[in-house]
Amino acid sequence: MSRSLKKGPYVDERILKKISAIPKGDKTAIKIWNRAAVITPEMVGYTFGIHNGKDHIKVMIVEEMVGHRLGEFAPTRKFIKHGGRMAREEQAQLRATEAGKTQTPEGEEEPAKTEASTEV
Repeated sequence: MSRSLKKGPYVDERILKKISAIPKGDKTAIKIWNRAAVITPEMVGYTFGIHNGKDHIKVMIVEEMVGHRLGEFAPTRKFIKHGGRMAREEQAQLRATEAGKTQTPEGEEEPAKTEASTEV
């Protein structure tokens, strides 16, 4: 459910106060813990350090982000990969096929040398 139009978008006043203290285009990150605040046009051009529960992730605000929430650009979960026996077997097959190929600097495969192809 979205916020009432009568109330308007939720923007923390402390964020606006921090923005007014820093010149536009400055690369220093403004540390923010409030992920629910809506990005306004005044925030465009600033870099925010948005807290994801562990660290502050630096996000440069651009015009396309206006209207979204700050927390949308700092994921709180880190996907590593699905595990299991099948995944390990597939990884082992990939490594074996990559190790079997020899690559030239141009990215083309070298033909395997045989005794018949080597002449003195």
